[in-house]
Amino acid sequence: MADAASEFEIIQKIPYADIPGFPTTGVKGHRGQLSLIKDANKSGLLFEGRFHYYEGLTMQQVTAPVLLAYLCGVRYLLLTNASGGLNPSFEIGDIMLVEDQINLMGDSPLRGPNDDSLGPRFPDMTEAFSKSLIKKLIRIAKEENLPLHRGVYVGVHGPSFETPAEYRFLRIIGADAVGMSTVPEVIMARYLNLEVSCLCVITDLGVEGRTVQVSHDDVLKESSKKAKLIARLYKRLLHEIF
Repeated sequence: MADAASEFEIIQKIPYADIPGFPTTGVKGHRGQLSLIKDANKSGLLFEGRFHYYEGLTMQQVTAPVLLAYLCGVRYLLLTNASGGLNPSFEIGDIMLVEDQINLMGDSPLRGPNDDSLGPRFPDMTEAFSKSLIKKLIRIAKEENLPLHRGVYVGVHGPSFETPAEYRFLRIIGADAVGMSTVPEVIMARYLNLEVSCLCVITDLGVEGRTVQVSHDDVLKESSKKAKLIARLYKRLLHEIF
């Protein structure tokens, strides 16, 4: 959600192509740059554009921004994504706060030899998303008079959108929203002991009887409408945790 950058003071912009070992993103709507941001005398990293497994990358490449952030001293990972809504109570344009996730991507960024200096071989995922951050975001949203859904996000590898039967299956197994990202980053973040939160914009619906054809342009259009609002929520959250 590139428009979110306008909510912060940007100190420096670094194209992904200039970062050693970083892949480049070829997905429309992902700028492919890292911005060093500042707000209220606190600094942070803003990744404008993520990498996706469906681009043919490894899971380690997909999660390279998380590892870089950790090595730079970051301890909180605040994520956003565009998702398809599976919960019948959702409408296009709603925002969902992720409370848990399901990994149906068929891979993990932790597969392979483990580096014990970074994290444990078998990281615990009992609290994939920080309960403390969830509690704070719920209160902030109430103070902002912003309706905020809560639910489970399921990650699939894509790149095709789901069939009606797949939407039904994902709902049956407990998901409220579906997307093609986020899950790998969360796994890597918890491995590195980062606290995580995630806000999803519901850009289309996979609800039986309400499913319509969707394109990537539709997803970009809906997500851009909420980018600044989500940035404002996260900005308030940052003020509270620092």
